[in-house]
Amino acid sequence: MMKLLLDTHILLWWLAEPGSLSKEAQTAMSDGGNIVYVSAAVVWEMVIKKSLGKLAIPGNIEQVLQLNNFNLLPITLAHALVADKLQPHHRDPFDRMLIAQAIHEGLTLVNRDAQIQQYPVSQMIG
Repeated sequence: MMKLLLDTHILLWWLAEPGSLSKEAQTAMSDGGNIVYVSAAVVWEMVIKKSLGKLAIPGNIEQVLQLNNFNLLPITLAHALVADKLQPHHRDPFDRMLIAQAIHEGLTLVNRDAQIQQYPVSQMIG
């Protein structure tokens, strides 16, 4: 069993263009024996981009996540404290939070961001 945490782009591709994902990611995300998490940071980033007119997302995103058997991962104080200790390799606050959550929770972060490889986090190329 794997415990996966999806990056924003990975979630968007899963919902709209699953063929854009690596075969490994598609298989892992669709395997009912794995647990797939979506961070509140991902949803937050999506709604910010939606409000700026840069992204269209389903109005029922919570229901969409449930229908895909994805679990919502809240942001906690512990996550914020881990993020505070990260080296400044990556400046994007949403990605830094995902890295911190993956480290703290022992999750595999599914992403395609080469900068994330500089952190001590389990990763899967999405």
